[in-house]
Amino acid sequence: MLSSNVALDSIRWSPSATDKLLLAGTERSIPVLRAILASLPAKARGQVFVEVASADDIDPIAGPGRVMVCWLLRDRGQSLQRSVDSWLSEMLPTEFDREHNVYAWVDGAGAARTLSSN
Repeated sequence: MLSSNVALDSIRWSPSATDKLLLAGTERSIPVLRAILASLPAKARGQVFVEVASADDIDPIAGPGRVMVCWLLRDRGQSLQRSVDSWLSEMLPTEFDREHNVYAWVDGAGAARTLSSN
């Protein structure tokens, strides 16, 4: 298992205190997800998606109260990509007078970064 510092350094995790968060990965990224969630303040808010083969592969992950963890089951046709795209379409609406931001890390997409509606 990765240590928290190694996991966070490898993805360059550094959200601001006001960022809404998105974390997404598969069973292989659970150690990184655990390290990130353990580093979050109690006031953090956001969404975690974890795609696993079946319900037998669910290994509960604890996080702050306003960070929801959703387990996606491949054997039921649930998809990480579809879930992330759907969530982002709600969290990053395009508005003329307001910019929306989400600080995100998606396994396989490189370092953590801010996603913007503009």
